Amino acid sequence: QVQLVESGGGLVQAGASLTLSCVASGRSFSNYAMGWFRQAPGKEREFVASIGYSVHNTLYADSVKGRFTISRDNAKNTMFLQMFSVKPEDTAVYLCARGRQGYDTSSLRDYDFWGQGTQVTVSS
Repeated sequence: QVQLVESGGGLVQAGASLTLSCVASGRSFSNYAMGWFRQAPGKEREFVASIGYSVHNTLYADSVKGRFTISRDNAKNTMFLQMFSVKPEDTAVYLCARGRQGYDTSSLRDYDFWGQGTQVTVSS
């Protein structure tokens, strides 16, 4: 069984920076893609960013491209999301997920394990 635990969320002002972390338990972390998703109250869960088993393959939602950076440290079973120039519309619960395979993907159905999420609130 894989467990994913997110951390790093909080309350920040617009324009600030924030880094989220996701630590995964279990074996073979480096064999799978990882992703970040977010869900705001009353809205559907949406894709934010993903990174393939090869750290060179990344994918971003248009809404965060150029502001967020996804990365991973396979030696530490950890994934990161660096958030720069955050906006009030970035407010949501951020969840990390493990892909079913190694390629980066934006589709929710391509992920089989999910964390509980960490709240990010951006004030204007």
